[in-house]
Amino acid sequence: MEVTETCPVSTTLELIGGKYKALILWHLSAGKLRFSELRRFISSATPKMLTQQLRELESDQLVHREVYPVIPPKVEYSLTETGKSLMPVLVAIRDWGTDYLQKHDQEPNCFMMGTEPITR
Repeated sequence: MEVTETCPVSTTLELIGGKYKALILWHLSAGKLRFSELRRFISSATPKMLTQQLRELESDQLVHREVYPVIPPKVEYSLTETGKSLMPVLVAIRDWGTDYLQKHDQEPNCFMMGTEPITR
């Protein structure tokens, strides 16, 4: 991401605002995952879109991509320290969304409910 604006809110939204970025970060908070595991967790993402989002997160230094020299190739994704530092932000977003839905007589129902990201 090339920062063209110095607004902290715009910067944060630019970094995590992709369609699946927050979900990827949340799932990686539990530890290293392979691409196929992320695909299983985020089944609505096409492989192309998931790859694009992962590349952007890697470029922004929120996700680390580790390639192992084995056959077949093995690639694991994990959070960087900067990525881990976003977990309180994602928890706050989840909690705000929960309150909003409940105030509008809707029951929150997603995988993030009842779980806290693991920040080692």
